[in-house]
Amino acid sequence: MVSFEMNDRKKIGLGLTGFGVFFSILGIIFFFDKGLLAMGNILFISGVSLTIGPKSTMQFFMKRQNYKGTISFGSGFFFVVIGWPIIGMILEAYGFVVLFSGFWPTLAVFLQRIPILGWVLQQPAIRSFFDRYRGRRVPV
Repeated sequence: MVSFEMNDRKKIGLGLTGFGVFFSILGIIFFFDKGLLAMGNILFISGVSLTIGPKSTMQFFMKRQNYKGTISFGSGFFFVVIGWPIIGMILEAYGFVVLFSGFWPTLAVFLQRIPILGWVLQQPAIRSFFDRYRGRRVPV
């Protein structure tokens, strides 16, 4: 069993990932500001790399079943940088969903264990939604 030890590198990586998401949301709110979106992308990718490690990051993005998501995410990043943020964000969103769709069941289980949010998610209507995906957890 793999233990999840929180060292300084992983803490910094999670912080960078959070700031990347924050800057991306801010870039969308400010009518697809390409500077904020590009900064969000750079912070997100560097945060993921620090959190899971450079070798694991390369293995994840270069898996055969992840090629479609990797190419879509990379080309979306390219379009954001050259000044076409709406097209870039559409491509990035598609790539993000394709790349990280296997992690949604694991995220659902994690969210159910958070004290207050977990109680809300344990309500019958919401719990039935999460129970459909419980059997397909992906080890992180």
